[in-house]
Amino acid sequence: MRRPVARKLAVLAVSAAVVSVGAAAPPAAHPDAGPGPTAKAPVAAGYGGAVASVDVDATAAGIEVLKNGGNAVDAAVATAAALGVTEPYSAGIGGGGYFVYYDARTRTVHTIDGRETAPLTAGSGLFLENGKPLSFDTAVTSGLSVGTPGTAATWQTALDQWGTRRLGTVLKPAERIARDGFTVDDTFRSQTAANETRFRYFPDTADLFLPGGHLPAVGSTFKNPDLARTYQELARKGIGAIYRGDLGEDIVTTVNHPPVAADSGWNARPGKLSRKDLAAYRTRLQAPTRVSYRGLNVYSIAPSSSGGTTVGEALNILERTDLSKASEVQYLHHYIEASRIAFADRGRWVGDPAFENVPTKQLLAQKYADSRACLIQDDAVLTSPLAPGDPRHPKACAAGDKAAPTTYEGDDTTHLTVADRWGNVVSYTLTIEQTGGSGITVPGRGFLLNNELTDFSFSPADPAVHDPNLPGPGKRPRSSISPTIVLDAHNKPVVALGSPGGATIITTVLQTLTGFLDRRLPLVDAIAAPRASQRNAAQTELEPALYDSALRGKLEAIGHSFKLNPEIGAATGVQRLPDGRWLAAAEKVRRGGGSAMVVRPAP
Repeated sequence: MRRPVARKLAVLAVSAAVVSVGAAAPPAAHPDAGPGPTAKAPVAAGYGGAVASVDVDATAAGIEVLKNGGNAVDAAVATAAALGVTEPYSAGIGGGGYFVYYDARTRTVHTIDGRETAPLTAGSGLFLENGKPLSFDTAVTSGLSVGTPGTAATWQTALDQWGTRRLGTVLKPAERIARDGFTVDDTFRSQTAANETRFRYFPDTADLFLPGGHLPAVGSTFKNPDLARTYQELARKGIGAIYRGDLGEDIVTTVNHPPVAADSGWNARPGKLSRKDLAAYRTRLQAPTRVSYRGLNVYSIAPSSSGGTTVGEALNILERTDLSKASEVQYLHHYIEASRIAFADRGRWVGDPAFENVPTKQLLAQKYADSRACLIQDDAVLTSPLAPGDPRHPKACAAGDKAAPTTYEGDDTTHLTVADRWGNVVSYTLTIEQTGGSGITVPGRGFLLNNELTDFSFSPADPAVHDPNLPGPGKRPRSSISPTIVLDAHNKPVVALGSPGGATIITTVLQTLTGFLDRRLPLVDAIAAPRASQRNAAQTELEPALYDSALRGKLEAIGHSFKLNPEIGAATGVQRLPDGRWLAAAEKVRRGGGSAMVVRPAP
């Protein structure tokens, strides 16, 4: 997000031509600093490990850790911590996320659910006022939207389980970036501008992100000394500083008494977070979701996220269709319809499994997907909202419960993908929910708090349809985060990827996977391809390149209806090449372009 990137890049193939684009890591600025950031490149290939993220400084932080002997987990935490500095409106220790890890020694995949949780006092009416749901904007910019953060606990869990470095060690690059600063680009300034009004409601947020009362200038250096000191405190005291210490006390006070500017006129509803909520927070080590697709094993995150089940079900629906030989129109048609069906089932069945009976195994069964796939016709379009099926009792082409529309979900977050010299891989998506989170900065601490609880349904979309995503005490709100790792028949890595984008994460990951695996696009081009996103809605969202193309008219002739979405997702990925090199790939243009690096570039 930080460095400008050329908006016109040649179409690249996974070949020597691709490798030449990957810039070598520059020499260290000083003995301990590791590689300094270089100009953004969307693709790089070589040996020793790879990192891809949206930001050049964060990617360089991960490469620094790999060069110093750390593994993929160590580098992933370092990259994530750096994103908390340079992508503060998308991620940070005030949020949560989902971590998927491939262990090369055992050839197994493991996951961490580090999702934020509702306060233990929260009920199903958390966002009701006088019997009616709050407006989304009112709920977001309040203490009421803040869930118990899970990011720091995720980092420590990952390091304890599979890492080789201490938390304090891997936080050093991020601490340095926070202290010394990073260069503001157009994306950072525009995201600040989009949040300027609500940032001014909170003096601490305005002081940090509107220096001198103004938007940060493009090309200026943005420093966050408060966050540097917070990272230093975490390095000294560990994550207990958040979950049992003074830092946690500051979070609780801020949530329950939002520090609003007296002259703003903003009524920031107080939250209900307590020190007991922080002390009770636990990450979940859980089995991944898994489906077989084209003879490959596709792993992702299980509920509380709906990402793994929804991407997995859609892949199973598409399994019987040869997308490699389909026309572009039929490819997009089947992809859109599979997404529509999978989202209909997601809305009915997926919530926090600690509170809901989520039929994960049945949703991912090929038998169930086949019973839903028969709804798709080559020359007709399904009508949304489509009724869900019943994965517990699959019947061919049968509708299940009454349909309900998909509820709103924020559209931000960030994703990173890492591989190391030993073959370990991490796909990690972390978030504070929408751009800017709740808008509330913890005074003196340098980070924004999440608005993750607004991912709950405020009330049932249809009272006649069971909603598995209503708030509850200690409950995790449903997510669409979909960090994915694909293995071959011998359980060796093929590709790993993920994306931000709220509910569009699912469709972005699905479209990128099918573009790469079925349409045989090079990974960087599968990521760059113009996107469509159907989420059981009356209209499918299209990016401009598709919306303005002849394909749109051909799809409309079948019966599709579309609306424009300027930008969908911002994916990153890594690929294991047949000769043993790693290829890292990121966006060419979205969010100003991403950053891909390898430890030792090799053409």
